Amino acid sequence: MSDRRLQVFHAVARQLSFTKAADVLHMTQPAVTFQIRQLEDQFDARLFDRAHNKVSLTEAGNLIFQYSERIFEQYSEMENEVRELTGNFSASLVLGASTTISEYMLPALLGKYRAKNPEVRLRLRVSNTDGIVAMVENNVIDLGIVEGAVTNKNLLSELCRTDNLVAIVPTNHELARYAERGQPISIQKVLEYPYICREQGSGTRGVILDYLREQGLEIQMLKSCLELGSPESIKGAVEAGMGVSILSSVSIAKELKLGSLVAIPLDPPLKREFSFVRQRQKFRVRAMEELLEFARSYCETTP
Repeated sequence: MSDRRLQVFHAVARQLSFTKAADVLHMTQPAVTFQIRQLEDQFDARLFDRAHNKVSLTEAGNLIFQYSERIFEQYSEMENEVRELTGNFSASLVLGASTTISEYMLPALLGKYRAKNPEVRLRLRVSNTDGIVAMVENNVIDLGIVEGAVTNKNLLSELCRTDNLVAIVPTNHELARYAERGQPISIQKVLEYPYICREQGSGTRGVILDYLREQGLEIQMLKSCLELGSPESIKGAVEAGMGVSILSSVSIAKELKLGSLVAIPLDPPLKREFSFVRQRQKFRVRAMEELLEFARSYCETTP
């Protein structure tokens, strides 16, 4: 889009946060603020109210936001129809994935896709689930793959595959006996030990908190939680004996093979969905359709 100021305004209006918009757009917060001030100077109107650490749209800002929604939708439709007309389907696609998916699922998927479609240029953005959904919503990426269902009604969400989460402990931990017996473990028993969890906004953390709420244990976990920002850092901390954790079974295959960690199924089982998420109009791009169909097939045939 030629008017960068409008794109920045649209992101801030959707997020109602200058900081979150800066993260989504990969800009600094001062740069976002500068673009908004330029747009306010152009219209000679204040577009956002900033009071009590909250951001809200003014009447003028809300009007511009409504127009910007239609402008970006029509721009995407124009771009897609031109590609259909010219047959130019080799334009690059920008994918986004949450941390677990990007590290443990996407490398094999994208490698196989590129082998069959070398003419399609792919770029990947990595963030937690909230960040990826925001990028899709703001047209920063074409397709997101995230942990958990997406409830945003402005986006299309589709099940990719089901993932199992398991408790992990060092091999010399006293809870390892559950794995030796082939016996699942209750979350209450896991939380008797120092617990290591993902940061806020992580899909893994959200699913585990939902699981704990169902059993009335959310507060117990949050009181003892050491937050770390990636599955790799959590696995390293567990291996070092700093605590126990719950992670996706797809993220610990290497450690189980090496014998540095032990996985214990939970009772009741803890499952979640990996989901595709995209803008509604983006589906019209043929390259996107082909990538999505390939990804569906991959998820169906890969254990």
